[in-house]
Amino acid sequence: MRAIEIEKPGGPEVLRPAKRPQPEPKSHEILVKVAAAGVNRPDVLQRQGLYPVPPDASDLPGLEIAGEVVACGSAVKMWKPGDTVCALTHGGGYAEYCVTPEVQALPVPKSLSMTEAASLPETFFTVWGNVFERGRLAEGESLLVQGGTSGIGVTAIQMAKAMGNRVFATAGTDEKCAACVTLGAEAAFNYKTQDFVAGVKQATGGKGVDVILDMAAGDFVPREVKALADDGRLVFIAHLRGTKTELDVGEVMRRRLTLTGSTLRPRPVAFKGAVAASLRARVWPLIEAGKIKPVIYKTFRLEDAAEAHRLMESSTHIGKLVLTL
Repeated sequence: MRAIEIEKPGGPEVLRPAKRPQPEPKSHEILVKVAAAGVNRPDVLQRQGLYPVPPDASDLPGLEIAGEVVACGSAVKMWKPGDTVCALTHGGGYAEYCVTPEVQALPVPKSLSMTEAASLPETFFTVWGNVFERGRLAEGESLLVQGGTSGIGVTAIQMAKAMGNRVFATAGTDEKCAACVTLGAEAAFNYKTQDFVAGVKQATGGKGVDVILDMAAGDFVPREVKALADDGRLVFIAHLRGTKTELDVGEVMRRRLTLTGSTLRPRPVAFKGAVAASLRARVWPLIEAGKIKPVIYKTFRLEDAAEAHRLMESSTHIGKLVLTL
């Protein structure tokens, strides 16, 4: 089968077309003929040698796919050949065929194309697990999304809005801030020219937000602590501005703040399957009702994966990048 390999750690040019054997599904796995595969920040980090591949994972990049089930393991009960699915994978998505645990697959939502469906799993699993489970965002509470026009950001804004929450966002340009508002944010703040703490405080009558979804960390953390409401929750999913920060522990104690975070890929299949079940029950109906829509900035042929990575690293895009086969 055709696939994209990482020749060695480095820049986008190390992504090389290659031929690989077609994978075989294990007992609880399905084999999917890939129609499209999402491109995500962890793919870039893996290519750079900064995101170690788990020992039981494919060395090929690609954490989300959409396509047709063509074979099932001996114990599979949820799917059959011919079903169309989108799925979170354990790597291997940049290829013509990919295996994934059956519980990590979801039906392609009605009215969505394969390309649109491929843009869903990685960000939707991440947002649900971190905003609604770890962050415990409840209906009527408020959320601040850092990096509101990233793949994670456009998902978090729409999902929280559709679930009945007030949503605020940050972005690095006025154009991106306007895009956040179009997607459902009540207000968006240009973190390069505006004080997002003051903006959030003004919008919430001085209270602050209940949950912050943060992929920046670093020097943002002291400001985020000030932007939180009492009993607020700060959830880390990345650290693009660095892993080190200063923290006023006294303020955390006095205001009963919670700081938490997670990474998705190392989590067990059972956890990912539980997230998939929650998404199917709570979020998929919102997608099918048109209340949450995929936001795809650009598509690329599989062979042009390096160009997709260059665009992602430029951070000029709004929404998701997808490879098509």
